[in-house]
Amino acid sequence: MTRKLEVVATGALALVEDLGRPGLAATGVGRSGAADRRSLRLANRLVANPEGAAGIEVVFGGLAVRAHGLLTVALSGAPAPADVDGTPVGHHALITLYPGQVLRLGVPPTGLRTYLAVRGGIAVEPVLGSRSTDVLSGLGPEKLSPGTILPVGTEPAELPLIDVAPVAVPPGDDVVLRAVPGPRADFFTDVTALARTTWTASSRSDRVGMRLEGEPLERASLEELPSEGLVRGAVQVPPGGEPVLFLADHPVTGGYPVAAVVLDADVDRAAQVRPGQRVRFVLVPPPWKDTP
Repeated sequence: MTRKLEVVATGALALVEDLGRPGLAATGVGRSGAADRRSLRLANRLVANPEGAAGIEVVFGGLAVRAHGLLTVALSGAPAPADVDGTPVGHHALITLYPGQVLRLGVPPTGLRTYLAVRGGIAVEPVLGSRSTDVLSGLGPEKLSPGTILPVGTEPAELPLIDVAPVAVPPGDDVVLRAVPGPRADFFTDVTALARTTWTASSRSDRVGMRLEGEPLERASLEELPSEGLVRGAVQVPPGGEPVLFLADHPVTGGYPVAAVVLDADVDRAAQVRPGQRVRFVLVPPPWKDTP
């Protein structure tokens, strides 16, 4: 029997994501991929997939999938309550789905994005070397909808080594992100105000970027910039003064000044921030300043 996952329900948003399309920014193609890469990697390690195998990224829970064939899966990221045909199952643990069984996710109490990995990976057709859905460019598979059938790849030769991984869940209180001053920090009268302000994640946030609400940063220069390259984690400040922290599907260029850049190690934490949650920045020296 061919192994597949049938999408029964998607909740707010469910996408196929892997680790993206690196190396194509010069041609105008962003990397995209899982917003919380650490959680996708963990789920894949649990089922003994390569860390970049494609899985499902679920926003605010609500996903339901039916197994076609015998499947081994794992959940990570935001701890959405989960059950298989009504029997509760845990996160960061191996779950066996027998043919016809339905795995359902509720709304997570903390965090935003839950990841579902299936042993063998989601085997939709790759686009430019990746199975990721990029919501900004439209590259990759369509957003998942009820009735979508997802093929599952061949199981890897390696076997899962552990049944459960004790991992802390995303926090429900303030999230602190480390950042270095950005290339245009001098465009602001006092870039340290970014760290003195407690920001609130806006409901207008998405995979492109987390919009932050709070006391606007004051510009020292009204000079307009030509478009410059952008990276994941860049904190760009539009004319209104409220920052945007760019996430997985960020544009490859932008014309507003970048006040700071969040350390790559903290960007995955940012991807789990919910609308209404508070965010604080801590400005740290650039890592290369520690080298002799």
